[in-house]
Amino acid sequence: MASATWALQKAIYAALLADGTVMALLGGPRIYDDVPPRSEFPYVTLGQSLVRDWSTGTDEGLEHILTLHVWSRADGRREVQELLASVRTALHDEPLAVEGHRLVNLRLELSEVRREPDGETCHGLLRFRAVTEAQ
Repeated sequence: MASATWALQKAIYAALLADGTVMALLGGPRIYDDVPPRSEFPYVTLGQSLVRDWSTGTDEGLEHILTLHVWSRADGRREVQELLASVRTALHDEPLAVEGHRLVNLRLELSEVRREPDGETCHGLLRFRAVTEAQ
């Protein structure tokens, strides 16, 4: 059986690729685990993850804290804010198919926008909490 964390990451990636609004705002499938050199902005990166045991006396389960990052060089924060909203819509409370596991829930915990020290890049962050159970 695939690891629940890897299966969840693949499901999130597939959901974002399948979302027309996300793809339109990104200008194509610019969702990366490892950003290629000289990538065009905007793009989304899969960030940090934390996994905790969430098992009960009868069922195996995991709690996942996942971070997604949105990167933009457009003027202002509008592009990042629109991307944050579209990623949230694509993932929050959606019943994603997680191979070999059952997704109990996937919910946005927080989002944040900041200007990077280079003065050109706007950075958005989304932190999601998911719970998965073994099938």
